[in-house]
Amino acid sequence: MRRSMATVCLSGDLRGKLEAIAAAGFEGFELFENDLLSFEGSTQEIRQMAQDLGLTIVTLQPFRDFEGLPEPQRSRAFDRAERKMDVMAELGTDLFFVCANTSPQSTGSLERIAEDLYELGERAQQRGFRVGYEALAWSKHIYDYRDAWEVVRRANHPAVGLILDTFHIFSRNLELSAIAKIPKEKIFLVQIADAPLLEMGVLPWSRHFRSFPGQGQLPLDRFMQVLRETRYDGWLSLEVFNDQFRTTPPKETALDGYRSLVYLQENPLDKLPVQTGGVAFVEFAVSEEMAPTLAQFLGALGFQKRGQHRSKEVSLWQQGQINFILNSEPGSFAQAYNQVHGTSVCAVAVLVEGVEEVLQRAQTYKAPIFYGPTGPGEHQIPALRGLDGSLLYLIEAQQEMDSFWAVDFELAEPQPTPTALQRIDHLAQVMPAAQVLSWVLFYRTILGLQTSNLLEIPDPGGLIQSQAAESPDRSLRLVLNASQAGGTLVARFLNEFYGGGVQHIALATSDIFSTLERLQNNGLQLLPIPQNYYHDLEARYALEPALLERMQAFNVLYDQSPEGEFFHAYTQTFDDLFFIEIVERRGAYQGYGAVNAPIRIAAQTRLYKESLRTLSTPPRFRPD
Repeated sequence: MRRSMATVCLSGDLRGKLEAIAAAGFEGFELFENDLLSFEGSTQEIRQMAQDLGLTIVTLQPFRDFEGLPEPQRSRAFDRAERKMDVMAELGTDLFFVCANTSPQSTGSLERIAEDLYELGERAQQRGFRVGYEALAWSKHIYDYRDAWEVVRRANHPAVGLILDTFHIFSRNLELSAIAKIPKEKIFLVQIADAPLLEMGVLPWSRHFRSFPGQGQLPLDRFMQVLRETRYDGWLSLEVFNDQFRTTPPKETALDGYRSLVYLQENPLDKLPVQTGGVAFVEFAVSEEMAPTLAQFLGALGFQKRGQHRSKEVSLWQQGQINFILNSEPGSFAQAYNQVHGTSVCAVAVLVEGVEEVLQRAQTYKAPIFYGPTGPGEHQIPALRGLDGSLLYLIEAQQEMDSFWAVDFELAEPQPTPTALQRIDHLAQVMPAAQVLSWVLFYRTILGLQTSNLLEIPDPGGLIQSQAAESPDRSLRLVLNASQAGGTLVARFLNEFYGGGVQHIALATSDIFSTLERLQNNGLQLLPIPQNYYHDLEARYALEPALLERMQAFNVLYDQSPEGEFFHAYTQTFDDLFFIEIVERRGAYQGYGAVNAPIRIAAQTRLYKESLRTLSTPPRFRPD
């Protein structure tokens, strides 16, 4: 199947849209009527521009409110159609795109609609054109593709065929089996769109929330399986109306669109999720001046310095299975990152089975690959470019990490102290709202992560949108947070950080209370939680008074599900940029305590405002 994109998917003017579509790798495009009408040049110029870019104009669309009308509206509709065909001839496209009528004046008679399409087909054929008919989810009568196909079948004209649109099919919860019985030569175009599952009217859902395949929740794989049964080999075209896409650069959006069609057309066996072993290490970019303060913060968390790099200003800190790297090397990627973003996570390393296969997937999906400079005998670790220029390193899952560290680091024997924190539970990233769908697609297509439903979390400054991305075995868990409101904690992070990045790291323990007691004795400052929260917990969950007392003493938050319980607490923010969450999962609880996010955010906001009243700058980490 050939790949196409409708110009309505992209922001900007027509020339910029076509350049973006061509640069992404598409072979054709659907010209949306508004883009034609707002273009300052002639139709011949559009035709020449498409030819220069190597693009086919698949269709000019849409043509609305045509079929099933009484006179004199019927005659006027045919007059409009003739003028539309004149424009098509100038553009050099041959598919006349008719979407089902929404007019209350139209009839629902399939026979009458078929007669109109037959006559239109006659006129189109005389000019070398074809007529494609599409069911519209909000049409007055033809909102089911099966009815549209019955109209085409009754019209029985070689120049009249069917247009299938996945959004119109799935938004009506239509079954798919009838598609397999449609002759492939009668399917003139297939339009593709994904979408989140939302409870709202079909029209606003379509106009604002469509997305590319892999970014939503529609069962597009099932659709493709049935479509393949027809042996259809024509155009597969993205038609996506999305508010976020209207605010992002067209080249980035077009590239995501291309990736999504590659993903959609991929053999289902190739979509088997990448086997991950979780996070191998997290790398912090830190200046020479701030490195001692960050080291002190990690020490309060119970981490030990286990190694110093043999040739660089890089140190290794460990606890349990958790590995943190502090990079202060002058002239390095980390230092360039630090100069822009401050003390922050500049890279995350993920354990995967088959690094070369993942890199091949990255190349297929046109994801940038990074190889940093290495010294003699040092590891060369491939990486993918991550959020806002950060790195996502890939390490073989079978790698024995102690021997891995011994190559690049002078290792010291660990001190015989109790291990409080055991592993990384999840990472939370903050990103601009317009980038969320792009990163959902990245994590799904390259790492095979599965995404959850979108949650809205109240913040004193507005709403935060949150979505989880997880490997099937949950060894790798990410939480993606964004907000369109300018006064939220997310917005403040984006402003302070100068972009998106890791805002917090959740570390797992098997006994949160003994862990927090030990860490507080080390000087770790926890985020204070209001007493009213615990009064509400008592009423909501009927917890034992002794447990509530311990939770309040250590500022522990709580959630439960039918499968288990979740205890979690937070450190105060380091350098007003990132913080650590300490979590204990009991039973088979798989969530993230989202119900407590408003409490945590309000507490962080309150602490931040208090700091502004007492200090010229927000507080950095300070041990007691």
